[in-house]
Amino acid sequence: MAVTERVEVDRAPGQRPRALALLTSRRFGPLFATQFLSAFNDNALKNALVLMIAYRAESVGAWGAGLLIPLAGGLFILPFFLCSATAGEIADASDKARVIRLIKLAEIAVMLVAAAATIAGSVGWLLALLLAMGVQAAFFGPLKYAILPDLLAPEELLLGNALVEAGTFLAILLGTIAGMLIAGHHGAVTVSALIVAIALAAWAASLLIPPTRPAAERKRLGWNLGTATARLLRAAAREPVPFRAMLGISWFWLIGATYLSQFPSYVRFVLGGEETIVTLFLAIFSVGVGAGSLLCNKILRGRISPRLVAWGALGIGLFSVDLWAATPAPSSAASLAPISIFLADPAGWRILFDLFGIALSGGVFILPLYALLQTAGEGARRARTIGANNVVNAAAMVLSAVVTMALVAAGISVPGLVLLCGIASLAVAALLWRLLPGFTAAPAIREGDAR
Repeated sequence: MAVTERVEVDRAPGQRPRALALLTSRRFGPLFATQFLSAFNDNALKNALVLMIAYRAESVGAWGAGLLIPLAGGLFILPFFLCSATAGEIADASDKARVIRLIKLAEIAVMLVAAAATIAGSVGWLLALLLAMGVQAAFFGPLKYAILPDLLAPEELLLGNALVEAGTFLAILLGTIAGMLIAGHHGAVTVSALIVAIALAAWAASLLIPPTRPAAERKRLGWNLGTATARLLRAAAREPVPFRAMLGISWFWLIGATYLSQFPSYVRFVLGGEETIVTLFLAIFSVGVGAGSLLCNKILRGRISPRLVAWGALGIGLFSVDLWAATPAPSSAASLAPISIFLADPAGWRILFDLFGIALSGGVFILPLYALLQTAGEGARRARTIGANNVVNAAAMVLSAVVTMALVAAGISVPGLVLLCGIASLAVAALLWRLLPGFTAAPAIREGDAR
């Protein structure tokens, strides 16, 4: 099925798509709002739980933060390994908009219980709810990307992905701040009511997503999750371009997970700064990825092409090496420096510049890969291909955690991790330039063919 051929484009022939027009269109606006609000709630809940474990010992009991924080991360990622194959099969064989509405309806119930759990400070309930949120995210992931080619014309697809990426990282930032407020008991009741209201708003927005036709025939679902996941990955590996794209996307998430996990340690033990600097780093990183995605769309003029991917990897590598060079010796001050002291030092601005450069390059790197993932494979298997991507992405984030723990145990410092990430990214850039001729978009939307 080629739904994109029937998309009614609401602009003059030959006119390039504009971000504001796309955001306010019936074809894209409701999906964007649904994704943005859902990402906010996911991150508010995750970060509230982690901070409650870390700073409210009375809520943790005998388990200990050292055990519960990794458990929280594992509970959220586990459903991506177990459910992505089934999620992709359901999405390919269904009206994707209808399935999104059902998922968002279930999210309201989860957030009602989550609100009560956060007010009560119940870590056990929040852990169970985090697993439920992981299941919902695993089923929503293939839908939100697989539906874009059904709703957008080919020349709008790159911009649509850029807006989704920018909105997602902004929602991550805002959700992180909300999680801090919940965990700190600063307006926990107000913020808990807010996450329920946002779940209601996400469901209301999903009601406006235009319906789509099933891309594949409905088959009997295989509920042997391990076998289904293995079959999914084997099928994905048979499509060279989407498979290479998902490996590239997974590299982005491996590097991104490494940086995001090390921000608190970098600020506290290397820079000797207060936690507000960590929030500033998250803001810079989030804005940078969004700006990079929009910049990539502008440079490519809406054409789906892999020619900027290697340049993005090169930028990640160079800015990472410079961040390592700009990092001062670990602080030995008795008290933590406030954000005003950090911003008064020119070295602090260089660190922020490098962080923004890494994130900007990451946005340039990842945007064309998502577009290739959506368009270079078989349309009837698009959601399953994205489901396979989610499995590989989750494996990359787990690998990031394991390798980071091993390197730290071996005595590698946080600046040393930054340097290793930079050198590895330079190697990935060289590999991508070598593989560039093998990246080819689908014939209907190959570079130069955008309407």
